[in-house]
Amino acid sequence: MSERIKTVKTEIFPAVDVIGGQVVRLFQGDYDRKTVFGDSPEEMARIFADKGAGYLHLVDLDGARLGTPGCYETVEHIARETGLKVEIGGGIRSEETIEKYLEKGAFRVILGTVCVTDPEFTERMARKYGDRIAAGLDARDGMVAIKGWKEISELSLSDAFDRLTGYGISTVICTDISKDGAMAGIDAGFYRSLTKKYTIERGCGIVASGGVTDTEDVRRLAEAGASGIIIGRSIYDGRIRLEDALRIAEAACAARSEEI
Repeated sequence: MSERIKTVKTEIFPAVDVIGGQVVRLFQGDYDRKTVFGDSPEEMARIFADKGAGYLHLVDLDGARLGTPGCYETVEHIARETGLKVEIGGGIRSEETIEKYLEKGAFRVILGTVCVTDPEFTERMARKYGDRIAAGLDARDGMVAIKGWKEISELSLSDAFDRLTGYGISTVICTDISKDGAMAGIDAGFYRSLTKKYTIERGCGIVASGGVTDTEDVRRLAEAGASGIIIGRSIYDGRIRLEDALRIAEAACAARSEEI
């Protein structure tokens, strides 16, 4: 096992996806197949903070679909009132939006569709803002999906990773769309191959997203060297207790460290 993989800490990111101010989960990115879990993203974030979370993955699904981000006040309230480190994504395609989210207290801003449609902008933002910028790559059958998963681009996942790590992107949030919201478990081999190639060889952290169903998935991803694990529906459905996920990820990281 690589020294770099051994020393990667795996953070747990409970997910809050927002449509029309409600907390929802989609099935495989389908906006017509959503389940509502609450009416207040701020209250949900407060619950996660009380259970010991240090991070939050917040997605503005309206922004992702329409290209008009609008979760500024939500980010500000959560960051100020809970102390959570909030990463935000969804329709972020301008420097003005990036700056506004950072000013509102986001610790990291996620670029998604624009990573494919405007590589020059993506590289410029990566060079300027460093680790305050993460890339979100959503994969279906080895290709990158864009515009809220409504379109499949002509860019392969491997080519996208090569491009982004070349820009200096230090964190990529990678979603396996086929697993997202399906409660069918994760493809550990898929993420292990990513950490082997991009964390070991290039120092890029991989945040795993999509299909984390139980604590065994959490353990396998942490052991694979994921720098973060996003957990959504399984927390809301009660299949994973957030406290257990935090404990298991910490134990897996400690086990890796003992091998050094």
